[in-house]
Amino acid sequence: MDKNELKHFIAARAAKELKDGDVVNLGIGLPTLIPGYLPAGAKVVFQSENGIVGTNPKPDPDSLDPMYVTDAGGQPAMVGPGGSYIDSATSFGLIRGGHVDATILGALEVDREGNLANWIIPGKMVPGMGGAMDLVVGANMVIVAMEHTAKGRPKIFDKCRLPLTAVKCVNLIITEMGVIQVTPEGLVLAEINPEFSVDDVQKATDTQLIIPGDIKKMA
Repeated sequence: MDKNELKHFIAARAAKELKDGDVVNLGIGLPTLIPGYLPAGAKVVFQSENGIVGTNPKPDPDSLDPMYVTDAGGQPAMVGPGGSYIDSATSFGLIRGGHVDATILGALEVDREGNLANWIIPGKMVPGMGGAMDLVVGANMVIVAMEHTAKGRPKIFDKCRLPLTAVKCVNLIITEMGVIQVTPEGLVLAEINPEFSVDDVQKATDTQLIIPGDIKKMA
């Protein structure tokens, strides 16, 4: 599975966590692929923290108006039928008020307690913290959709090494290797990609996984 296929595989699996009527915020990068994998007719409202409610899947670059609007990641965005533009204060009122059902975002690191590090690498330039700190404490469900490793190095640890975005906020981790649930007892490998063995997943993870007797195959 090449890198591009891998991202689409993760996005397709993450889309299965969404249901009709959900209000969902998508992080930049890989999560923006998720709307393309929703079942036909699914009614999910996508919210962008810079002030869009009801975003459409990414527009065709060839059809963009020079004055196009952007999502929170600075990428071209469109509002679907029934959607609206709102000011930033109202947008964060939705987030902080608990009106977002789920946020799906990437991570630099996640650990066994559900702690998340995704906003800064010390010594490197970053554009800013964005809305992640609000989203992961305001959304009712926090899903991390990411590649399991970075250049072969684990991204899932016993304890995060990088500065935290928020503590004990992650509910579910979806990677190309499997689906991992965050529980009080630790990280449970609930689903596995048939291309990998349990041993493969454990070796790519820098904390001990809980392996149930009935691991489902990751579709």
